[in-house]
Amino acid sequence: MESLSYIKDLLVRLLNTPSPTGHTAKIIQMLETEANALGYGTSIINKGGLLIHVPGKDMAKRRFLTAHVDTLGGMVKQILDNGRLRVHRIGGYAWNTVEGEYCNVICADGKLISGTILLHNTSVHVNREVGDTKRNDDNMEIVIDAKVTSPADVQALGIQVGDFVAWDPRVAVTDTGYIKSRHLDDKASVAVLFGLLQHIKQTDLVLPHGLDVLISNNEEIGYGGNSNIAPEIVEYLAVDMGAMGDGLTTDEHCVSICAMDASGPYHEGLRRHLMKLAKANDVHYAVDIYPYYGSDASAAVQAGADVRHALIGPGVANSHAYERTHEEALAATWQLLSAYINSPCLA
Repeated sequence: MESLSYIKDLLVRLLNTPSPTGHTAKIIQMLETEANALGYGTSIINKGGLLIHVPGKDMAKRRFLTAHVDTLGGMVKQILDNGRLRVHRIGGYAWNTVEGEYCNVICADGKLISGTILLHNTSVHVNREVGDTKRNDDNMEIVIDAKVTSPADVQALGIQVGDFVAWDPRVAVTDTGYIKSRHLDDKASVAVLFGLLQHIKQTDLVLPHGLDVLISNNEEIGYGGNSNIAPEIVEYLAVDMGAMGDGLTTDEHCVSICAMDASGPYHEGLRRHLMKLAKANDVHYAVDIYPYYGSDASAAVQAGADVRHALIGPGVANSHAYERTHEEALAATWQLLSAYINSPCLA
C-alpha cells in the first residue's frame, strides 16, 4: 500500500509530540501545517480542533470523518511538602498502567521537567505492604528529576498547580511490523486519515460526496467531535481504536467495526454498508461490541446531530496502557476508509 510508509512516519512524529487533553495546540498546529502542505484548506475551531475540507461532486450531501489527537495524561493538583507532586488523571485509566513510567511536567513557559510516577513509599526494603497497596489518587506521586525538598523549591523551577503532565510514549517500531507506544489511541487513526488525505491529492481523486475531516482534541473527556457538523452532513464516521480482549474478535492485524458501545447501537444501515465494503474489497475486519467505550460519533449524536453514525478503527491491544498495533491494522483501516469515501451515501 503506497501510503503505509507515510502513515507510519507521521504516526511516530505524532506519538513523540505530547498532547494530553487540554494541551493540544502544538500538535494541532503541526497537523494544520501537514494538511496545508498536502494542499487542503483548513480551519481551527473554537475548541481547538482542526477541520479539513475536501470537495466532492455532491456538496449537498456530505460526510464527516473524525479521529482524535488528544491523549490520556495528567495535571498537577498538589505540590507536597517533600517536593513531590500529586496528579489528577486526565482521561480514564488505572494508576497501575502508568506506575514507574517516565513523564514530563509541562510548565507554563513550555519548559519540560522530567520525572517518574511512583507509589508513595515504594521501596520493598522499607515497606512490606507495597504489593498489597491499592494504587489511588492519594498515594501516587511524581518524583521530579531535580533536587527539591519543599514546595518553594518546586515552584522556583516553574512548576505550579494546573501544569499538564505527559506520559513518556516509549515509541518502538519493530522489524516485524508492530508499533508499540502509549497513545496509539487515537494517533494511529489520525495518521491513517492523513494517509487517506495524501492519497486523494496524489491521485487527483474526485469523491462522490464532499468530506469534512475533524481532528478533534477533547475526545478523551467526552466532547471532541460533537460540534461543527454542517447541516449538509448526513453520515458521520469516527475512526478510533478497536479494543481487544476476552470475548472479542478484533486483533492487531484488522480493522474493527463497532456494532455498539456504551452509548448504544451505531446506525445499522451504515454499519452493514461498511461490512459489505470490507467483504467486497477483501479487507480483514472484525465486528465487536464495546460496553465501556464511547466515541466522537456517539458524542455527536447525543448532542443532537441528525446523522447516520458509525465507528471503525485499527485493532489496538492493551487500550489505555502501553499499547500495540500492527501495520496490517493500519493498512486495513485505510483500505476500508478508501472504499467508503468512494461509495455513494446511503439513500
